[in-house]
Amino acid sequence: MISDTKATLPPAESLATTRRRFLAVSTAAGLGGTLLPGALLALATSSASAQSPASTASTDAKPDFAKITPEMIEQAAAIAGLTFTEEQRKLMIEGLTGVREDIVTVRKLNLPNSVAPSLIFDPVPGGTVLDTARKPAKLGPAPSIATVSVSNEDQLAFASVRQLSELLRTRKITSVDLTRLYLARLKRYDPTLHFVITLTEDRALKQAAAADAELSANKHRGPLHGIPWGGKDLLAVAGYPTTWGAAGFEDQHFDYDAEVVKRLDAAGAVLIAKLTMGALAQGDLWGYAAGTGKPGARTRNPWNPKQGSSGSSAGSASAVSAGCVGFAIGTETLGSISSPSTRCGVTGLRPSFGLVPRTGAMALSWSMDKIGPITRSVEDCAIVLDAIYGPDGHDLCVQPAAFNPDLTLDIRKLRVGYIKSAFDTPTFTPPKPPSQTLTGKDLDAYNQRLAQRKAYFDTEVYDAKFNTAALETLRSMGVSLTPVTLPDFPFGSLVPMLEAEAAAAFDDLTRSGRDALLSGQAPYDWPNSFRTARLYSAVDYINAARARTLALQKMTETFAPFDVIVTPSEGEQLVATNLCGQPAVIVPNGIRGNDAPPSPHPEDGAVNNAGGPGTPVSLTFLAPLYQDAKAVALAHAYQQKTGFHLLHPKLA
Repeated sequence: MISDTKATLPPAESLATTRRRFLAVSTAAGLGGTLLPGALLALATSSASAQSPASTASTDAKPDFAKITPEMIEQAAAIAGLTFTEEQRKLMIEGLTGVREDIVTVRKLNLPNSVAPSLIFDPVPGGTVLDTARKPAKLGPAPSIATVSVSNEDQLAFASVRQLSELLRTRKITSVDLTRLYLARLKRYDPTLHFVITLTEDRALKQAAAADAELSANKHRGPLHGIPWGGKDLLAVAGYPTTWGAAGFEDQHFDYDAEVVKRLDAAGAVLIAKLTMGALAQGDLWGYAAGTGKPGARTRNPWNPKQGSSGSSAGSASAVSAGCVGFAIGTETLGSISSPSTRCGVTGLRPSFGLVPRTGAMALSWSMDKIGPITRSVEDCAIVLDAIYGPDGHDLCVQPAAFNPDLTLDIRKLRVGYIKSAFDTPTFTPPKPPSQTLTGKDLDAYNQRLAQRKAYFDTEVYDAKFNTAALETLRSMGVSLTPVTLPDFPFGSLVPMLEAEAAAAFDDLTRSGRDALLSGQAPYDWPNSFRTARLYSAVDYINAARARTLALQKMTETFAPFDVIVTPSEGEQLVATNLCGQPAVIVPNGIRGNDAPPSPHPEDGAVNNAGGPGTPVSLTFLAPLYQDAKAVALAHAYQQKTGFHLLHPKLA
């Protein structure tokens, strides 16, 4: 449901359950309460819907819509939760026929995914004065490279960007050699982890050779000069396919580079691979439907290859975790950097909405999509974000705000809060039985639900120890922590806005029937979500946007007393901050021990196979809008204190 995110969810809930909960909440809140012309279109084209995808693939043919009748209006009103009198239904026919004609006319314009709506989402509260003066990043002293042997592949592969930069700058290794090392590792581990869609080997070796020539001539572009990286395959790269991880797009090419790619080229970074993403930015299952003869797979977690890496920045997190790229670029709409970073034990930075231009990247939700780095350390995230942020003149959502990271900041002066409810001791709530007397299969089904709920609860209790320890560590660092309560607001009821925007972004996919090619066809996957979203009216979308204005105000008030807010990486904050645009830094927070409860779904590749012994947990640092640097400063200090980011999986 949640764009490139669905795997970042409270551990006690399955993805499907959470999707149904969001939809149930939105219905209960009355957000479906307007007659939908889309519902009429569906009713009026029932004969066409019975055709096969192949026979409906052309969107240029003149649509053969049935005449709108009072009976159709009555059915559509029922879908929308409304009632009209017979006389009212008759009066509506002419107007609805005109609306339908207007819809068909707009569809004929054949709008590509790259065309954004004229309505621009701006989360900045009125009266806010942004800091627009860009300053050099303050990273502190250069790291020691004495412990990194260039002849030891693992030491080199898992070195930080800053360490690799020092090795390149001091000519202890060449960019070409480093690029070949990472390319070899991508090829070696891809058959197990499934994190590569396209290697950009020729482009990479040319870039690496150019970087070596410049470094030899003492022309140093900065800390990314000569560093190999991988990009989520929704970034356009001229000369290579941009598949969006989905069937029907495997041969898609663009003759330009995404703005983020251009900026990393300018910084001297070396693109070596286009990495996997869940199909159209959902989950970690990419590729093509069974029976098409096309490849595809679930990207895996290097810490436990029986588990998916989560999504949708699946390949980016997996490749960084496995030491197969120096850093990667991911995107998040509702958890797609946070969730795979957590699952794969790496560091992710989801910037403030409107900090990094999305020009040349696949659009899923114009009012929620964000591009950010996935790396092995917070310092690396700061280096990469510093290279890619700022207006480009094309993505009109981008603000002129400055990032200005300062890793030398005295964190004891920061005003730090923590979401108290998220750190409280978990309590067990058994599922409510459908009746007082259960027998036979009904009793067996209830006991199965009870056992599953208990299994999730056991994991919550176990993981709570890591959260408690994190607060104790922060206090030991001289950080004063103040409890915070999130606003009492139905954030989940605004999520249908995301699905409506996504359905618009892939309108032709649904109408042509090509959505049948996508690998995921479950109730919570995009094909079904796109169809459902077409029955979410324009009036309801606008009202949800108005409600979002209230949410922005409440979240601004919540963050106002603080520079940083600390929280576990899942929970309600994930929805609230993605809707309202606040930045997040996700850091590894330890590894579950051998005494950890097993995954409730240990099946190989199961969508809910997560957790268990030997898998990472994470912690998130939030900040007010465009105060990303403060979250970075505290997260960096915490990382330096704990050292969890230095742990990496043992690969077979």
